[in-house]
Amino acid sequence: MKRIILVGVAASVLAACASVPQRSDQLEQARAEIDTLAQAPLAQQAAGRDLAAARESLQRAEIAQQHDQPPAIVDHLAYLALRHAQAGEARVSEASARQQVARAQEDRNRILLESRTREAQNAQAQAQNAQAQAQSAQAQAQSAQAAAQNAQAQADLAKDATLAAQAQLAATQQQLADLQAKKTDRGMVLTLGDVLFDTGQATLKPGADLVIGRLATFLNANPQTKIMIEGHTDSRGSDAYNEELSEQRARAVADALTARGVSADSVRTLGRGKAYPVASNDTPEGRQQNRRVEIIFSDPSGQFAQAN
Repeated sequence: MKRIILVGVAASVLAACASVPQRSDQLEQARAEIDTLAQAPLAQQAAGRDLAAARESLQRAEIAQQHDQPPAIVDHLAYLALRHAQAGEARVSEASARQQVARAQEDRNRILLESRTREAQNAQAQAQNAQAQAQSAQAQAQSAQAAAQNAQAQADLAKDATLAAQAQLAATQQQLADLQAKKTDRGMVLTLGDVLFDTGQATLKPGADLVIGRLATFLNANPQTKIMIEGHTDSRGSDAYNEELSEQRARAVADALTARGVSADSVRTLGRGKAYPVASNDTPEGRQQNRRVEIIFSDPSGQFAQAN
């Protein structure tokens, strides 16, 4: 009985070993290649037919192996599947290369376009900058021209003012010369002798009206001119007496001028007494020259000479 059982088990083992398909390296390689192709991003797009043909050949090889067909048939079918997969991979590689070339071309075109855009923008910016510089230069030129014209106008005005001042100065000097004023280091000085006053008096004589009138006419015509009226005496009498008398005589001339319309702001008076003789006090003639009133004229701007 035991022998019968052992024989049955051995037969079952032999039958099981006979039903297990033999392993095929060609078939394994074909499966791996097909899996690789199927995972490629462009497989369906570029190698769909090759993938389908490879899977069909692989399926036929697997069926042949399951039906215990000769290994040569299985390997042949597996080889066909492998070749279809390899052809598909070649197509995928070619499509990928074309995509890379296209992307490279797109990148090149984009870079060229960007470069040209930048060049155009730079050229536009340079043109705008050049235009702005030209406008600025034109504005500067116009400003310089206006400044030159203004400077010329000012120079012309200054020249005219100088000529007018020179003419006025010449006219003033001529008028002062007509009054018999003399040019000194103190400016133009008009000397009025003691014929204007009685001896020891500070009241103007009627005969002084002519010279006072001419002087007032000149000052009213030249309001910018100021005068300093100085009274002088001879040496007779005390210092205090002579200073007081000389001041009164200078004031008398000033009052006569203001009475004829001369501005009081244009007139200053000073009593010099006997301190500044112009001749010897030892003779009557010399003392007569020392008894005098001097009128010092300012320049046309109202300034007196430094010597004063």
